[in-house]
Amino acid sequence: MMAKTRKILHLDLDAFFCAVEEQLNPELRGKAIAVGGKPNERGVVSSASYPARKYGVRSAMPMAQAIRLCPHLIVVGQTRGVYGERSKAVMAILRDTAPYVEPLSIDEAFLDVTILPDDIEATASKLQKRINDELDLPCSLGGATNKLVAKTANTVGKARQLTDKPPNAITIVPPGEEASFLAPLPIRRLWGVGPKNAETLSALGLTTVGDIANWTEAALTARLGKLGADIWRRAQGIDFRPVLTEHEAKSISKEVTFANDVADEAQLKLTLRRLSDGIGRQARKADLAGTTIKLKLRWSDFTTLSRQLTLDSPTDLDGVIYSSAVQLFDQAWIKGKPVRLIGVGLGGFGAPSNQMGLWDDRDGERHAAELQSALDQLRDRFGESMITRASDLHFVPNEDNKR
Repeated sequence: MMAKTRKILHLDLDAFFCAVEEQLNPELRGKAIAVGGKPNERGVVSSASYPARKYGVRSAMPMAQAIRLCPHLIVVGQTRGVYGERSKAVMAILRDTAPYVEPLSIDEAFLDVTILPDDIEATASKLQKRINDELDLPCSLGGATNKLVAKTANTVGKARQLTDKPPNAITIVPPGEEASFLAPLPIRRLWGVGPKNAETLSALGLTTVGDIANWTEAALTARLGKLGADIWRRAQGIDFRPVLTEHEAKSISKEVTFANDVADEAQLKLTLRRLSDGIGRQARKADLAGTTIKLKLRWSDFTTLSRQLTLDSPTDLDGVIYSSAVQLFDQAWIKGKPVRLIGVGLGGFGAPSNQMGLWDDRDGERHAAELQSALDQLRDRFGESMITRASDLHFVPNEDNKR
C-alpha cells in the first residue's frame, strides 16, 4: 500500500499583536502603529501594522529608529494577557481542524492535514475563513508536502501582497513542484543558510536556491561538512520532519531587555530568579519538565552569547532552573560587563522524574515540590502578585515572553 502524499500547512497570524490592539481600539485600524516598548526606554518593536511596514518599520527594530522612519507612528504598549487568550482561541480552532498541530509561537503553527478528505487549498481556505469570521483576525497560510516548503511558501505569499493591509494570503506548492518553487529564491530564504554560510555560498557563485540544487551533494559536503549535505537536500525541497504535537514543544524561554544596560551582578541574578520562576510555572501548567537549561546574554554592542547545560533528570522546579542558570551565568559573564538583554530557557522535555539518587535529600525534594504546588495554587486563585519574593519588592523588570 502506497503512503499518502503529506499535506502540511503553515499558519501565521498577520501582525498579530497589532490586530489584537485594533480589536481593543478600533480607532487604530488602518493606521501606522507599532506594539512594543517606549522609545525613550530603549524599547523594541514587537509588532508593526502593515501601514507602518510601508515605511520600513519591522519587528525587533529599536522603537526610536521606527519613529525616525515613520514620524506619525502610533506606539502602543503590549496589552498582556489578551494576546495569550486570542492565541488559545486560534489554537483551539486549529486543533478542531487537524489531528496534528505544532504551535511554534503565540502566532504561528504547523498542521498536518493529510488524513482530511478535502484538498489542501480547500482546507486552508476553510481554516482561514473560520479564523477571520469567528475571531476577526487576519492570517496567512502556506501549504506543501513538508514543513520546509510550507513555511517558505507562506513567507513568499505574504511578501507578494504589497498593500497596506494584512495579506491574508494562501500560497500552495503542489506535490512535485517543491524544488522548482524554491529555485528562484535567494539563498538566504533557505532555512539553515545564515549570513556566514551565505557568504561562503556566494563566493562559490551560488546566489539562488536553484544554484545550490544544481550542485552535487558531495561538492557541498566537501566545503561545508554535514551542513552542506543538509542545505543541498533542503534546496531540493526535501524535508521529512513530522508535525509534532504541542506536548513535544522544543523549549520555553523568557527574556528581559533592560531600559539601560545593567552591570550590577545582584540585579542580573534577581532578573534570572524572576525569569526562572516564570519558566517553571509555565512548564508546570503545561505538564512539561526539561533537562536542558539555557542562558542568553546580549551585550551593549548587540553581540549575543548563548550557553546551556544538561541535567541528569527532567525538572520543572523554579529553584533547579535558577541554580542552573546562575551556574551558566557565572561561567559566561565578565564581572562588570554591561548587559542589554538576559534570558533563560528550558528544553529537552520529558516526563517529570521522581527517581532520586542514593544520597539525595528525599524529604527536602518532596517538601520543595509540595511548596511549589501550594504557591501555584495560590497564584492561580488570587493572581500572580499574591506572593512575591522579598528580593523582588523593589525590582520589576519588563519581561518579553517567548515560546
